[in-house]
Amino acid sequence: MFPTENEPRRKIMMIDSKSFYASCESISLGLNPMKSILVVISQAENTNGGLVLASSPRAKKELGVTNVMRKRDLPQDERLIMVEPRMNYYIAMNKKVNDIFKEFVAEEDLQMYSIDESILDLTPSWRYLQSKYGQDLNLKKLARIIQLEMKKRLGLYLTIGIGDNPTQAKLALDIEAKHNHSLIAEWHYEDIPQKLWPITDLSSVWSIGKRSAKTLQRMGMISMQDIALANPYWLKEKLGVRGEELFALAWGVDRSIVAQKYQPKAGNISNSQVLPRDYADEQEIKNVIREIGEQVAARLRSHNKTCGVVSLGSGSALSETQKGFSAQAKIDATNQSHKIVAALLAIFDQHYEGQVIRHISVSVGQLQPALGEQLDLFVSPVEDMKQQQVDTTIDHIRKKYGVTAIVKSSSKIDGGTMLDRAGLVGGHNGGNAYG
Repeated sequence: MFPTENEPRRKIMMIDSKSFYASCESISLGLNPMKSILVVISQAENTNGGLVLASSPRAKKELGVTNVMRKRDLPQDERLIMVEPRMNYYIAMNKKVNDIFKEFVAEEDLQMYSIDESILDLTPSWRYLQSKYGQDLNLKKLARIIQLEMKKRLGLYLTIGIGDNPTQAKLALDIEAKHNHSLIAEWHYEDIPQKLWPITDLSSVWSIGKRSAKTLQRMGMISMQDIALANPYWLKEKLGVRGEELFALAWGVDRSIVAQKYQPKAGNISNSQVLPRDYADEQEIKNVIREIGEQVAARLRSHNKTCGVVSLGSGSALSETQKGFSAQAKIDATNQSHKIVAALLAIFDQHYEGQVIRHISVSVGQLQPALGEQLDLFVSPVEDMKQQQVDTTIDHIRKKYGVTAIVKSSSKIDGGTMLDRAGLVGGHNGGNAYG
């Protein structure tokens, strides 16, 4: 009996819009995204002359262009087209892409994984789809139908991973589909030993970063098969909850349901930011976390609230194989900037594994009226009061003269984004939606 024989099976697709930003720009110029040689260059001031935000497949293959390559290092080729990012345009295109997906699944069975990836759970709509496209319909045929529809209506090319659950679909997408001529790959539980277990470059597997890979190698885990055949209790003892997650990953097990998306409870305050470029420097990432944490704390004070929980999330860059993380921590009720930032940085230090980061989100919960701060045994009441007065003074100045009226010096260096975000969308030039 196959160990995963009784695991639930659904009809899942993970769909990626190939080289999304570059493809959108190619389409706007009347070019075929697979034939154009084009790069999207971020011109933000902190990119030191410009960085490649995205590139077309041919620019990567023929010219060796990579993301985060500096503008000055691009090869001199008369065929190369360089354009600035237009986030409003990409957001508008993303909506059109997902509107087409909604013709195949109900809205609750669609999850936008990122601006260029979506998860579709076709299980509930399968009978309807068979009635529309024929009883001999299978997932690969449907994937091809969706590809052709997207190409016909928007000009975009799709890469599609198919699986019994979201994890399998993501693995199929990243490991196989992107290398197939059809840009489609289908994995099921029975395929895991042949397709996943032989992989020895553990950091190339979704959700396993370089640090985790080194840790596993030190434990004698050289391949995905080693993880799958390890004692799960031993893995949990050594790695905690992460050990359980890796064991499930090695067997392709994922019991999550797309329609059962997490809905944050009312009363949370949050801020998130898509960064103007890929951030690989730890200090730069921490500086942005500080900026966002201080913004959230200021919003707490403006509502006369304190929080008892802080949450930090990070999203990896498109070129990064390891996913980001999301974690939270309980704190004594507060709305002081330095306490909230300290808690966020502690979460970061605990969970960050060297990923290249493109998205950061901060939220606070367990809100209650600000009736006073709980005393800290390690901080004198006088010092605590001084910090509260500093926060209040900064809030007053910014409210009267604008958020950039008073800015920490680190926001001008070390990857700071506060000064550059005015007028931007998602950290990049908004541009016009079209044209």
